Amino acid sequence: MFKRKSLMAVALSLMLPMAGWAMPAQAQSEEGFQSFLNGLRGRAQGEGISRTTLDAVLPTLTFNPRVIALDKAQPGSDTTPSVAIGFAAYKRSHVDSARISRGHAKYVDLRPRLERIERETGVPEEIMLAIYGHETNYGGYTGNFDLLRSLASLAYDGRRRDLFTTEFLATLKMIDRGVSRSQLVGSWAGATGYPQFLPSVYIKLARDGDGDGRADIWSNETDALASIANYFVMAGWRPGSPWGVAATVPAGFNRAAIATKLVAPRCPRVFSRHSQWKSMAEWRRLGVLPQPGAAVIRDDEQAALMEPDGPGTPAYLLTGNYRVILEYNCSNLYALSVGLLADEIKR
Repeated sequence: MFKRKSLMAVALSLMLPMAGWAMPAQAQSEEGFQSFLNGLRGRAQGEGISRTTLDAVLPTLTFNPRVIALDKAQPGSDTTPSVAIGFAAYKRSHVDSARISRGHAKYVDLRPRLERIERETGVPEEIMLAIYGHETNYGGYTGNFDLLRSLASLAYDGRRRDLFTTEFLATLKMIDRGVSRSQLVGSWAGATGYPQFLPSVYIKLARDGDGDGRADIWSNETDALASIANYFVMAGWRPGSPWGVAATVPAGFNRAAIATKLVAPRCPRVFSRHSQWKSMAEWRRLGVLPQPGAAVIRDDEQAALMEPDGPGTPAYLLTGNYRVILEYNCSNLYALSVGLLADEIKR
């Protein structure tokens, strides 16, 4: 997840500068960093974080300028312009034969656990695996940054102080809940574990999938998959409905007639790529048809059309469950590739 606009869990798209979050530039120093940490003690104790944890953690932290440099280098940041990436290129590197093959192997290995979690939550086995595969290549790389040091440094930097302070305090709460300091590693931006959850997401949504009394998303695949499924349940996944299907658009199709007139309050550029909602029966009457062998979407179910690389390129009809994937990471590139990887794993 480290090279894409991300989550998630919840995602780097939410970590890019947003209106109202900018803070005045400040000179960064180790002395200033330590003063900032000391200033957080009162708030931390007010949120119930134990003095034992604060005394054990705060004195060990030092400022990490590397995470600030990485943050500033993100496409779309205040110092680096966004670079458009076509879906065809993104798909080649994210729905590739190696990732599909590893997904098949994981499916065989984890099938009994996946089957049980799907039965309990309604979230398809292949969707859980596709998230796992996209976030950390099925656990192959989860990041090695000290979360507490990274998040404290990003909070001190000040450009998104509220966000990163909240995540820093959530990480301290995880220690109070019994998570060991050695487990609290991940991406430079604070995502951790197999599903790359932010600390606040872990506290809200991580689940014990095997009944041992712990929600271990760092070394227990059952817990990680159950936590991914719980994320999707809380985001509104509808059992029995696919995420979408590849579709055929007839020549001469009037795309202007189905363009959306709505402006989404969240991720407006992402949702502006989607057409108006229409029932599948309406799409069929317009000549927009699922490709042969595609999953079945009921005639009364609503879907939106998207051609991610423009008119005349591969097209997709997207259901409400596609928007649930966007809740994990608000990027059409990400959500489409998750859906397509899931389809390949299921074959």
